Amino acid sequence: MSLILFNKPFNVLCQFTDRSVPPRPTLAGFGLPPDVYAAGRLDHDSEGLLLLTDDGGLAHRLTDPRHKADKTYWVQVEGEPTPERLAQLRRGVVLNDGPTLPARVEQIDPPALWVRDPPVRFRKTVPDAWLAVTLREGRNRQVRRMTAAVGLPTLRLVRSSMGPYQLGGLQPGQWRQVE
Repeated sequence: MSLILFNKPFNVLCQFTDRSVPPRPTLAGFGLPPDVYAAGRLDHDSEGLLLLTDDGGLAHRLTDPRHKADKTYWVQVEGEPTPERLAQLRRGVVLNDGPTLPARVEQIDPPALWVRDPPVRFRKTVPDAWLAVTLREGRNRQVRRMTAAVGLPTLRLVRSSMGPYQLGGLQPGQWRQVE
């Protein structure tokens, strides 16, 4: 059984092939071991920890909400995260596919991250802030939709941990195998 911790770069697909013309960057370009597959997904425009395994049972335990594996994201948002907005996120937000479960949300100092290419747009007149958002469910683009629903559009999204596994010092495109 293999378990790989991979720091997925911005604008890389969480799959090994792409039929788009021209093809977009995929996991195939990072020298990962054969026969591993992503346990869960990260959007093309999201970064950070992606777990890959050749064990279907482990992948299920890591991604099924019934197993309650927390996923923590560092989220740069546009706007001021007022106590009311943070409380809305903590209670859960109603999205077009139904209400979300409550989330753990904290405002944090900007994390020490790599420079993103291309960089996040900067506007002198609009403040931004960083949040740590922890979820136990994983709907399509959920964090982005939740922050937008409370008036804090996401500028940058980095998954920092999934269950007991942490990004640690891995740089974009780097990976390591764990026991």
